[in-house]
Amino acid sequence: MPDVSVIDNTAEARYELAENGSVLGFVQYRDRAGARVLVHTEVDQAHEGEGLGSRLIEGALADIRARRLELVPLCPFVRAYLRSHPEQADLVAPRAV
Repeated sequence: MPDVSVIDNTAEARYELAENGSVLGFVQYRDRAGARVLVHTEVDQAHEGEGLGSRLIEGALADIRARRLELVPLCPFVRAYLRSHPEQADLVAPRAV
């Protein structure tokens, strides 16, 4: 897996997965009343199958946790990630279940 970082690009309302200044993927979000709504995830097709989508969501969830926000997982990829990582379920807003 490339050496990548997850950055909160607040101007674009999305977390970006970046390697050497190039954006390899992103997850768009909206904020509402103490919660961050993850709405859509994309990863560059040239890097599919490298685990970058999971790395992106891990970084986004770590930031959401650090900000003490709740998560509303509208994005199907995020919901699938959460099914595979039940240890993150405490982030999900009760009204989002």
